[in-house]
Amino acid sequence: MDESRPLGAVRGAALYVGALIGPGLLLVPALAVQSAGAASIVAWAGLLVLSAPLAIVFGALGVRHPVAGGVSAYVREGLGPVAAAVTGGWFAAAVVIGAPTVALIGGYYVSALAGGGTAVAAASGLAMYVAVFGANALGLRLSSTLQLALASVLVVVLAVAIGIALPSRGGDHWTPFAPHGWWAVGTAANILVWLFVGWEAGAQLAGEFRRPERDLPRAIALAFGFVTVLYVGLAIATIGVTAGTRSKVPLADLIAVGLGRAGRDATAVLAVVLTMGTMNVYTGGAAKLVASLAQERALPAWFAGDAELSVPRRPLLGFALTAAPIFAALIAGFGSTGALVRATSACFIAVYLLALASACRILDGWTRVAAFASVALVVVLAAFSSGYLLVPVVSALVSLGVLRWLDGHGLVAADEHPLDLDPVVQHDEIGG
Repeated sequence: MDESRPLGAVRGAALYVGALIGPGLLLVPALAVQSAGAASIVAWAGLLVLSAPLAIVFGALGVRHPVAGGVSAYVREGLGPVAAAVTGGWFAAAVVIGAPTVALIGGYYVSALAGGGTAVAAASGLAMYVAVFGANALGLRLSSTLQLALASVLVVVLAVAIGIALPSRGGDHWTPFAPHGWWAVGTAANILVWLFVGWEAGAQLAGEFRRPERDLPRAIALAFGFVTVLYVGLAIATIGVTAGTRSKVPLADLIAVGLGRAGRDATAVLAVVLTMGTMNVYTGGAAKLVASLAQERALPAWFAGDAELSVPRRPLLGFALTAAPIFAALIAGFGSTGALVRATSACFIAVYLLALASACRILDGWTRVAAFASVALVVVLAAFSSGYLLVPVVSALVSLGVLRWLDGHGLVAADEHPLDLDPVVQHDEIGG
């Protein structure tokens, strides 16, 4: 047995599930129900259908094209450095918007526990945000193992909540089935995208499997089956319990069905712990991403000035400065969690589009067919982002503008002019 490659199918599946499960489950399912009513179950089903080819494509990328650097590395391989820089910019934009969103989700649970409205939730979220950024600035990061443990606790709580709510409330609120029309199903799917982001993370695990050609597909299949059962149960339970309530703490509502106030309060505490744990892990990772982009001359070199630290502080400062007006607007009563979720989802959709377009170029055979099918499905999903597509569009324009500015000021190496590289030539040089 190769001890340097510790992953088998079961542990690999657990890591996949850990990449998918996060604090979005604390609120996003209820937002989907508020958008489309019982018909949101159709959105869940559609995204599960989309997840199958996505999992296949990213699994194939991990086995056949093992690279370091996350999904932007696959974009670079197939579409060139400009597309890779834009992808990195979309990830950064998702963090800038998503971190306050996650904090606000946790803040709603604090508000439900202590009493108060949106202003209290936003202030609580701001306090969590500051605490997490302070910890990262001091180099205090949770390990991925602890994050996986937190996700496991959430899965157990979800299972308990679903098991309690389904027998007594699972049949409620199914009529009228589509109270807001069928177009709302697409809007609900656009909201739920957040819960399906994570299949690409598993591609980076391919090198950790003892026998990736055999164990990685098995891990994907196990994870897909588990997530399908969990999500279908959650969707039905959320419809039965929260439809028509406009609840901002749906998981607490599910637990309260069987365990009352004590269960609701315990869920609020768990929500805060999970929120801060997830923010801690992803904030540090995002800071490293920004520093890496700066080292690759896709962002000003200033952001890479302390890249050697476990968590670079300069990118953290950039995130904090951009998040401040978001929290100010939320505390003042402008904006909503739903809008932030949709803006973040639009960035994720854009990332997937470029990653899958790259996969169409660098894969072959039936996995390439799966990539083309995924692109078609994601394009349909993108159409329901409507005005929120402006977020990745603006982010892309900013990324391209930064690249051109750096190039014009001679801050890009002579052999690395990203705006002059032809992705087709680069792809041929790689050997694809």
